[in-house]
Amino acid sequence: MNGARVTILGSGDAFSAGGRLQSSALVQSPRATLLLDCGATILPALNRLGLSADRIDQVFVSHIHGDHFAGLPFLFLHYLYIEPRDRPLVIIGPPGVEARARTLFAAMYADTAAEPLPFRLDFIEMVPGERIRHQDTELAPIAVRHQDHSVSLGCDLAAGGRRIVYTGDTGWFDDLPAHTRGADLFLCECTFFDSRSDTHLDYARLREHRGGFGARRIVLTHLGQEMLDHAAEVELEMAHDGMVIDL
Repeated sequence: MNGARVTILGSGDAFSAGGRLQSSALVQSPRATLLLDCGATILPALNRLGLSADRIDQVFVSHIHGDHFAGLPFLFLHYLYIEPRDRPLVIIGPPGVEARARTLFAAMYADTAAEPLPFRLDFIEMVPGERIRHQDTELAPIAVRHQDHSVSLGCDLAAGGRRIVYTGDTGWFDDLPAHTRGADLFLCECTFFDSRSDTHLDYARLREHRGGFGARRIVLTHLGQEMLDHAAEVELEMAHDGMVIDL
C-alpha cells in the first residue's frame, strides 16, 4: 500500500507568531516515520495531537538554528523516561549537526548527557548531491539560501510512493522551482507577506512565481506575524498546527 500522511506539528516561525508552535512536520509512510525539523516545541506538538514520539525513525534537521534543532535534547529525554527506546534514532542534517546536538544536550542536561544512552544515535551529515535510503523513504538534500557561513538544507523526500519537497528556511533562489516540479506536496516556508529578505521567503514573491513550481499541492508554513496579519489576502494554502495532509 502506497501513500504518505503529513501532519503539521508546528506552522510558526522562531517567535511562535500567533501562538503557533515552531515549524515542524511528521511524515508517515507504511514502513517509516520521518520528522522534518525538531524545534523546542516538539514535545508539546506531539502531545497535543496524541502522537507517539516512539514512532519516529528519522529526524531531518534542515539547519542548526534553535527553532529547527533545539528539541533534540527533549526528544532524547523523552526516550529515556517517558517512552523508553532501544532502537537507533537516525538524525540527518548538515555538517556539524552531531557536534552541535551533543553540545546542546550537555548544556541542558549535563549529568544525563554524560551517561551512555540506551539507544544508538546515528548521525548522518549530508551535503547536496548525496542521497540516503531508509526503509521506504529516500531523501536528497537541497542547498537553500539562509545562512552565509553554515550550510542550510531543504530536502526532496520520497515516502510511500509520494514525493514531498520541503524548503526548511530559505530566501529566494532561481533554481527553487526546478526542485519542486512534479512534487505531490511542496511544503514551503513563508515568513513574510511582502517584506523582502535574503534569508526568508515572502508571499508576494511566491505568488509571482507560483505558475513555475509545478507541484500538485503547495502549503505555506513557518508563518510570521506579517503573514498572519494578511491571512485574508493569501490565496495559497496556509498550514496550521495539527493540519493533516494525506497524499
